[in-house]
Amino acid sequence: MSVRLTLLFALLLAPPWAAGTVAPAAVTGPVPDAAPPAAPPASPRVMLVTSLGEVVIELDAAAAPNMVENFLAYARDGHYNGTTFHRAIPGLLVQGGAFTSDLQQKPSRAPVASEAGNGLTNRRGTLAAARDRGVVDSATAQFFINLADNPKFDQTDPGSAYTAGYTVFGRVLQGLDVVDRIAAVPTRAQGPFPAWVPVVPVVIERVQVLEPLPTPAAAGPAREPATP
Repeated sequence: MSVRLTLLFALLLAPPWAAGTVAPAAVTGPVPDAAPPAAPPASPRVMLVTSLGEVVIELDAAAAPNMVENFLAYARDGHYNGTTFHRAIPGLLVQGGAFTSDLQQKPSRAPVASEAGNGLTNRRGTLAAARDRGVVDSATAQFFINLADNPKFDQTDPGSAYTAGYTVFGRVLQGLDVVDRIAAVPTRAQGPFPAWVPVVPVVIERVQVLEPLPTPAAAGPAREPATP
């Protein structure tokens, strides 16, 4: 047999790996289960102990994480202790969190960016962050509780401070009747405010941080804000 034929037979009979690298076959088998989704953040709660009664509020850390953390930081620092509701407008809102009984403003930290486009709306019983009307990202310690559905406070256009809305970050669970009593007190012009300041100060004695509620998955469907 010629040398040429011998080489030809050798090439034909060679195993596949002799001609080059062969990609390994994919290993088949059961696909491991996907990791379970991360649990939603727990819903912190706070209790406003006021001179007219107690108000329990659930904070929505999923929808407004920065605003909730900001509020909790002020609460833990004792900032709200001794402040008042300096605006009480029946059928609209009560506002507080910054001024003492003699209407001296307490120092605040750097402002928090707005989270008004989070899907929560300014309905009766919700808690929202007050801010300068002409500056979107100006919320600090002040907050208000809606006494009615106030769609005019919701975001309609984020491009303008006047239509960017006010961030809702919680809702009253218990004590909405207390909030209504705060709104019903006699008011007047006083200090830097032209109207709506309670004649007898309604004092926030303290804000107590409570144990959080179970996560929404464990707690069931979301509930409406409390009604008296």
